[in-house]
Amino acid sequence: MSEQDTIRLIAGLGNPGPKYDRTRHNAGFWFVDALAQRHGGQFRSESRFAGDVARVTIGGQDVWLLKPMAYMNHSGQPIRLLSDFYRIPVAAILVVHDEIDLPPGAARIKRGGGHGGHNGLRHIMSHLGKDFLRLRLGVGHPGHRDDVVPFVLSRPAPDEDVAIQDSIERALDIAPLLFAGEAQKAMNQLHTSP
Repeated sequence: MSEQDTIRLIAGLGNPGPKYDRTRHNAGFWFVDALAQRHGGQFRSESRFAGDVARVTIGGQDVWLLKPMAYMNHSGQPIRLLSDFYRIPVAAILVVHDEIDLPPGAARIKRGGGHGGHNGLRHIMSHLGKDFLRLRLGVGHPGHRDDVVPFVLSRPAPDEDVAIQDSIERALDIAPLLFAGEAQKAMNQLHTSP
């Protein structure tokens, strides 16, 4: 990861509105909300970016936080609008999303790869390609693919919720490494934590 690829934009994925607030699909929103709170950021609605935006300084780096308000299936356009406006390269974008292929409490960082059926990622890739970094927050799997949509649009059980929150806290702790351009070190720390 080169110096110009230090993370400058973090987009947390979710669906807007109180109906979806605590559902598994909104794990990305939970992360950027927690990051803003930890670093004194305040989200405000920005219609030109079709999302809620905050700016924080972490480890001496200015970072934009974005919650697209266009629903999950249309997450790509708000990210593209903001990244184009501030001339942020795709490699300097971190997308945070729920991941059904990981158990609650697991968190993984990766660059590139496919969308795995995740509609938010599918839409982002149609706008940005695949070269963005991802933080995958495990929410568990319902057991059958036909049950995925109602599963991710429902609330996790209390023990799962605690596990997801724990994974968010661990990811928050390694976030400064991402802004220092040390993605590999961040991956190593996050992936070896319990």
